[in-house]
Formats: sequence, C-alpha cells, structure tokens
Amino acid sequence: MGYSEVIFPASSMFLVTGGAGFIGSNLCETILNLGYKVRCLDDLSTGKQTNVDLFLGNPNYEFIKGDIKDLDTCMKACEGVDYVLNQAAWGSVPRSIEMPLFYCANNIQGTLNMLEAARQNGVKKFVYASSSSVYGDEPNLPKKEGREGNLLSPYAVSKRADEEWAKQYTKHYGLDTYGLRYFNVFGRRQDPNGAYAAVIPKFIKQLLDGETPTINGDGKQSRDFTYIENVIEANLKACLAPHEAAGEAFNVAYGGREYLLDIYYGLTEALGLDIEPNFGPDRAGDIKHSNADISKAKELLGYDPDWSFDRGIKAAIEWYKENL
Repeated sequence: MGYSEVIFPASSMFLVTGGAGFIGSNLCETILNLGYKVRCLDDLSTGKQTNVDLFLGNPNYEFIKGDIKDLDTCMKACEGVDYVLNQAAWGSVPRSIEMPLFYCANNIQGTLNMLEAARQNGVKKFVYASSSSVYGDEPNLPKKEGREGNLLSPYAVSKRADEEWAKQYTKHYGLDTYGLRYFNVFGRRQDPNGAYAAVIPKFIKQLLDGETPTINGDGKQSRDFTYIENVIEANLKACLAPHEAAGEAFNVAYGGREYLLDIYYGLTEALGLDIEPNFGPDRAGDIKHSNADISKAKELLGYDPDWSFDRGIKAAIEWYKENL
C-alpha cells in the first residue's frame, strides 16, 4: 500500500518542477525522505520559498529559481536527471478565464519546453500534472479516461494540450510520459489565501479566523477530493510504470464523492464551531459533479490509494491548526 514499497536505484535524481508549490514541495519532501536526490525548479510565482526552506540543509537537495517558459532553464534543470515530475503550472479555472494568453504560455509552452529538455537530456520517465478539468461537460459519472466532453476553460484546454504533446513525445521521440489527472487534491501546505485558493484550506482558515465562508453555488456540487499522500504515490509509481503504459493519462483520485455542504458542516463540527455559510453565485467554468474511475491507474501503474477523504481531512485539519 502507498509508496513505501517503491524502490529506485540509489543514485536516482528527480527533478520536481513547481517544487515550491503545494504538491511539488510534498513530492520533494517524500523523495528526500526516501534517500534520493531532488532538484527543485520553481520561479516562485505561485510557489513559496518557505515550502522548501526546510530542505536547504539536505545535501541531496538543490534549488533552481527559474521559469519553465525559458527553454535554456529547462535544459539546465534536466541535466543528469532520471525522473521528471512536472508540477509547474498555474491552476484555477476562473483565473484562466481572465488570463488566457498567460495560461497558454505557462501551462502549454512551459510543459512543451520541459518535454523537449527531458528528451534531449535522456530522462527515463516524464510524469506530469494534468487535471480532471479535461472531462469538461461530459455528464457521466464516474469520469473515465477516453470519455471526455467539451472543455469549459482555458485551464482545461492547457491541460488537454499537455496530454496531447506528451503523447507525441512518447510516439515520436521515445520519451516515456505519464499524465496524472488530479481530482481536487488537498492536504498540508496547500495555500489558504487569495481569491483563487482551493476550497478546503480556504474554509479551514476562515473558520479558524472566525470569518463566515462563502460557498459558490448551492453547495450541492460534489467532488472526488484526494489527499496529497495519494498523489505522491501516483507520481512515484508512474516513474516505475512499464513502457507499455507510456503516452497515456490516468485519473488520480480516491474514487469517492463528497458534497461541498457536507464538507463544510464536517469542518465546523471538527473545529467545534457553529457558523452558517454564505452562498454566492456559481463559478464560471465549473462542473457540478466529479468522481473518478481509478481502475486504469490501478491496473497500469499499480496505484492503490489508501488515504480516504475522512482520514485525509483529519490530517489536514490538524496541520492547519498547527501551522496557520
């Protein structure tokens, strides 16, 4: 179960792009704890230096401040690297609607730069962050790979384009690529601040601060909320996946379904509070329901997530209580 049984050659070097971000910093931490070398590339536009400061004394850790939109930076970052975990991207569906050109440059061209740099440097495996947003308006649940709908935001377009480019690099250039379609990841070090903050850390912080959170829509929307440990497992197992699974994209989730209102009242109960939420308009580009079929990842990557939503939310609440 999990990633405790995942073993790489002792000299393995991992490059984590976006390594100062929420998911990236957790990947860096886990890989260092497993005893392997980590190079972190981040321009600190959305990632935080404080997320990776705790690794600075580790001789296996190296930090490069740089931008994936610059090919030379990507080339240098990939030198001597065995495995690339490409997490560098800007998230948020609403923000992408406001900034389409930036999302194209950062999320599409940036990923293409990383694919090319990985190819030229002989990287063994290229694992990259995709998103459940690629399912668009496809109404059926659970979401299953190969059954996608019309895309609903520039962010979704950028992630789908990344998948198509990665497929080409596997097909034409022999680079083993594996796309991970993340479903609403949450956990330690996820930023609770800002207009585009993810809902779970934002609610927790507001409740701890005595504020009244606002739920977009009626709160009856559902998501497959996925604890960070499951995402770490998927990334590491993708690095050991067979060549036959390369060029594909995989759902990364727990396979559950949580309603926003239930989560909200669960948080207030866990924190011992009695605060009724406000309700705001639906967010543009959002889907109503999301739930993942994870059978493909289980079969081809050996993905076997053991952190349920209930287990993960308890761990997340404790982390925020100690760190906010």
